[in-house]
Amino acid sequence: MEYDVYGVGNALVDIQAQVNDQCIQELGLEKGIMTLVDEDFQQRVLKRLDKEPINRCAGGSAANTVIGVANFGGKAAYAGKVGRDELGEFCLRDMRRMGVMIEVAPEEGQTGTCVVLITEDAQRTMLTHLGISSSLSPGDIDVHKIRKAKYVYIEGYLFSSEGSKAAALRAIELAKDNDVKVALTVSDPFLINLCRDEFWRLIEGPVDLLFCNLQEARSLTGKDAPIDCAHEIHQHSENVALTLGPDGSILMHGGQAIPIEGVPVDAIDTTGAGDMYAAGLLFGITNNLSWQQAGHLASHAAARIVSQLGARLPNRFTEQEIQLLLS
Repeated sequence: MEYDVYGVGNALVDIQAQVNDQCIQELGLEKGIMTLVDEDFQQRVLKRLDKEPINRCAGGSAANTVIGVANFGGKAAYAGKVGRDELGEFCLRDMRRMGVMIEVAPEEGQTGTCVVLITEDAQRTMLTHLGISSSLSPGDIDVHKIRKAKYVYIEGYLFSSEGSKAAALRAIELAKDNDVKVALTVSDPFLINLCRDEFWRLIEGPVDLLFCNLQEARSLTGKDAPIDCAHEIHQHSENVALTLGPDGSILMHGGQAIPIEGVPVDAIDTTGAGDMYAAGLLFGITNNLSWQQAGHLASHAAARIVSQLGARLPNRFTEQEIQLLLS
């Protein structure tokens, strides 16, 4: 089988709950950002949510994207590590049910979790306990699947630990050795502060497509205006996808800026919006759409995600829906 996208990232179980601002304050959290937490803190949060309605699904940033690619009818594979526990079995079962090929062997240890606390203003505060997912290693990267992929997609969160960073770099190396394109998402401003020089080396080197939002782009470039950020990054990377929330996005391709409209929607939960945007764009450019068409599809996909709870679409995009969006 050939793959549109081979993703490499953390394999987590996302646990989503709606809370009020008081809950965020009492837990001592900064609203709207992702925080790495230890198992004890995560268990305290889950105990707090014990009587609240929750939703869970296989997740992780790159996992959401490859599932999104499958939602469009694309072919996707994934490298991510889970534990030999109930959550790990659930994660693998859920991803395979969505049509993603994942064959990395589970290991002893706790499957990682990401608790997503969603407030009334649609902001999501994420608490991530990486668990065994951070033990993803270069040996878990499948060169045979990479050879059959059009793009390798790497999530920046892997650079928060040495082992998973080595896995990401190995996947990039194998992609370049086999003439496979590489896409990278820098994932979060705090990671840019930790890994700025390393990210820039990748952007200036093997990365063919960089995904970032405006906050991340400003952190990378030191510039303020979105178009200035996009042009600065495009000087070093062949292609750039800079998302602007409700204002749409800017694609940089072939030396040109391609503005992509935002889609008006009543936002309920922004969890996974960037991941689904990446899915739409990657599906488009690996399935013979123009960059503008792919961006248009990505924008609609992100809007659909933020209009509901959670990072998973309840129904896949049909071929007819895709054609209608592009008409």
